[in-house]
Amino acid sequence: MSEIKIVAASIINFLKQQLESDLLSADSRESVEVGVQCIETAFELTPEELSKGVDLLQLVKKQRGGATPADRVEAEKLKNEGNEFMKAERHKEALEKYSRAIELDPQNSVFFCNRAAAHFKLGEHESAVADAMAALALQPNYGKAYGRLGIALTALDRHTEARNAFARAVQLEPDNDSYKENLKMAEERLAERGERPPLDLGGLLQNPALLNMATEMLSDPNMQHLISGLMTANTAGAGGGLGGLLGSDAALAPSLLEAGQALAQQMQAANPELVEQLRRQVRPPGAPGNQPPHPQ
Repeated sequence: MSEIKIVAASIINFLKQQLESDLLSADSRESVEVGVQCIETAFELTPEELSKGVDLLQLVKKQRGGATPADRVEAEKLKNEGNEFMKAERHKEALEKYSRAIELDPQNSVFFCNRAAAHFKLGEHESAVADAMAALALQPNYGKAYGRLGIALTALDRHTEARNAFARAVQLEPDNDSYKENLKMAEERLAERGERPPLDLGGLLQNPALLNMATEMLSDPNMQHLISGLMTANTAGAGGGLGGLLGSDAALAPSLLEAGQALAQQMQAANPELVEQLRRQVRPPGAPGNQPPHPQ
């Protein structure tokens, strides 16, 4: 397809966008319709070639630095209209409103998140995933987008990914009972299949309770002394280098075991509930510690 045809197709697509809006008078609408027909005929554009036109409006907005204040006001209005359609369960109309809002302000993560919900209601789960991901690309810590991503992934039977999405949603909005319930259901589905959810190291490292525990333990003089002794004994005694450290397995193992045991004891004493949570994540399905308690 030639560059000239791409430009012609882009112009036609832009004109068609204007025809779909409420901005043109009756006379202007008729003139634009004639213009569309003339350009299509003159450049002999097929439907496939028309689909390859670029979005001229988006190009202009990018060059101007994004949506104008007027665009944002109109986009917010369209979003609110879409929300009303969602409440009335008129999901197709809601989808159209959100899409028009995105055209005006493509940097607003809420519009993509809302359109994901509309796609989901219409059974368009792949599109719902794409819009939820687009929302997260714009706003990485958007709890609702993670929640909607998880729901769409669940509908696609992608339960491991759904579990991860719900876990992140819970982490961002720990008081949201809906996310907690969805996370529990995702983990139950994985357990039914004999699958173990992957250890969420990123989530663990951002867990406030775990961070507080680590800070308290590192502030403990006994723990500082143990770590200091471990480092001194196994670097100086092995020549002070990494190669020497790796080569001193016999000396290193007892010290590591001692440090590990002390660390585990302190963690258990400081926060037994968190320790049990970590154990559940690490144990494979069917391990003794994962069995339900015997009836009492």
